[in-house]
Amino acid sequence: MEGINTTNSNGRNGHKTTAVLDKELVQDLETLEALTRNKTTNTAVSLKTTPDDIQTQPETQNKQVEPQPPQTPKRRKPLALILAGLGVGAVAAGGFGYQWWQYASTHQETDNAQVAGHLHQVSSRIPGTVSQVLVNDNQQVQQGQLLVKLDPRDYQVKVQQTEAALQNARRQAQAAQANIALASQTTSGKTTQAQGEVSNAIAAIATAQAAVKEAQAGIPAAQAAVREAEAGIPAAQAQVAQTNANLQRAQADYNRYNTLFQQGAITRQQLETATAAYNVALAQRNAALQGVQQAQARLASATVGVQQAQSRLAQAQEGVTSAQARLAASKGGLQQATAGGQQTNVNRNQYEAAKAAISQSEASLKDAQLQLSYTNITAPAAGRVGRKTVEVGNRVQAGTPLMAIVNNDYWLVANFKETQLEDMKPGEEVEIKLDAFPHHTFKGRVDSISPASGAQFALLPPDNVTGNFTKIVQRVPVKIVFDSESIKGYESRITPGMSAEVSVQVK
Repeated sequence: MEGINTTNSNGRNGHKTTAVLDKELVQDLETLEALTRNKTTNTAVSLKTTPDDIQTQPETQNKQVEPQPPQTPKRRKPLALILAGLGVGAVAAGGFGYQWWQYASTHQETDNAQVAGHLHQVSSRIPGTVSQVLVNDNQQVQQGQLLVKLDPRDYQVKVQQTEAALQNARRQAQAAQANIALASQTTSGKTTQAQGEVSNAIAAIATAQAAVKEAQAGIPAAQAAVREAEAGIPAAQAQVAQTNANLQRAQADYNRYNTLFQQGAITRQQLETATAAYNVALAQRNAALQGVQQAQARLASATVGVQQAQSRLAQAQEGVTSAQARLAASKGGLQQATAGGQQTNVNRNQYEAAKAAISQSEASLKDAQLQLSYTNITAPAAGRVGRKTVEVGNRVQAGTPLMAIVNNDYWLVANFKETQLEDMKPGEEVEIKLDAFPHHTFKGRVDSISPASGAQFALLPPDNVTGNFTKIVQRVPVKIVFDSESIKGYESRITPGMSAEVSVQVK
């Protein structure tokens, strides 16, 4: 609105008071009232919308009021709503904080974990040329399944050679056995003819009698040796007692010097001198003990000598009796019959040698057959093939890696800080998140805790016995096994080396 005049009679002069409103955009009634209050100065203005009140006033009679900046109406803030929102937020934050504290106090977590498994290296046990490769990378195989075949012809020839050697040894054994029977029959005939050899039997009697005299003469000498050996034992035992005393003194000196050296009272050279003296005394004591053992051995040997002399005497006496019996029985050529018996023994020994050759040939045949079986390289365990490097035509040597079989038996190795192991025990439940499957949670349990930290198994373990020691929280490997139900459908997708995050419920 522009040029709207508002008039009011003041009762004294009858003059009209005019208020002119600037052209403004009025949004609502409250804004209009506020603008009206700002335009009037000292009089109350009543807004009238009748056409009679709208007229043009002379320029000298118009009193235009300077426009004032509009004032923003004050509105009541929703304080209750804000306070309610803050209260709800505080309750939610408190509940979340309590749940987080409760979870953190009963769980230990780490992302330093990875999947481990059995990796069976497949290699050749013999040298050879690859003729067939029957598997491919990532293929599932079963235990005992044929993987690679080597050219078997060289080993087949070896088997044939050992079979021929075995047949030859068996024929030689049969010939030796036939010679035994022939020699036995020949000896029997010669014994019948030797019955007339009376003079040889008489000579045998004389020889046996001489042997009796010789055995009788050897008994006193053997007994003298026994007495001499018995006399040497006390001297050797005395030597042992002396060396024991020296050893005790040297050991006491060594213990004393060692204590002084640990306290820094003496030098290492003095300790080494005491150590050397102790070692010398120990060696002397051992030598004395060996002397006693040698004396006892001489006594035992002398005793055995007496027994042998007595045995020779008995044998000689028995020989006399036997010779006299042969003289009365054979009356013939005892020497020829004895020679026949020796030939039989020779033939019998040849037969035993032939049997030994058979055993050797059989062992060689088994070895050749075993080498031939090694041309078929089979899977040592069930799993999947990985890192296959063998191809047809390769010349491989014994121990050459051909491929690896990754077993489906998986577990986790989680490297926890040593400060996290206070309440951790085998059997506790574990939640597992594999980076490869972030939307699936696996279950498991703690199987065992490593007997040493990971640093101790390193190629160069740290040595903290230095002046520059800095305490570092160590990592201890913990073995975690999967729950068989939770990995159903993922058996072939989980592979050793995958990274994981684990959470162990320790309470």
